[in-house]
Amino acid sequence: MQTTSGVLLSRFAMELVTALVTAVIGAIVCFGSMEFGIGWGDAGPQPGYFPFYVGVILIAASSVNLVTGIVRHRNRLESFLTTEQAHRVVAFFGPMFLFVLVSSFIGVYVSMILYLFGAMVFQGGYRPHKAIAVGVIAAILNYFLFEVWFKVPLLKGTTRELPSSDA
Repeated sequence: MQTTSGVLLSRFAMELVTALVTAVIGAIVCFGSMEFGIGWGDAGPQPGYFPFYVGVILIAASSVNLVTGIVRHRNRLESFLTTEQAHRVVAFFGPMFLFVLVSSFIGVYVSMILYLFGAMVFQGGYRPHKAIAVGVIAAILNYFLFEVWFKVPLLKGTTRELPSSDA
């Protein structure tokens, strides 16, 4: 058992939330499959028959997990997520989220350079000139890989191709 100092989320709370979320997913599956018919027709099972019973099984399993979580773990003080762990998760996913967000404005290639620079300098402890070099090389290689060889255009953001002067 871990200490409760710095606990952001307990195991008990997470088990309850997970059981409730999976039960809701099962209910959505059941409700959606009723639109297609859940009975047995002349040609066999209707299209919603199997999804409906998968949803029922999901609800039943979630109910068992909910009851088990309440009976076994309500008095335990085990942590699921501590403050330190949350900082690590944010340090990992935060820059990736910013990369995706910024890509739509300034394009994938410039965002890639900024992301790699930030990750290498602030998380990896590399010197800025090495980080910038790796970012630029990675962006150039990805440009040739996707745009030139695979012919798959990636986001350019607000950067546009200049009009040709074939007037």
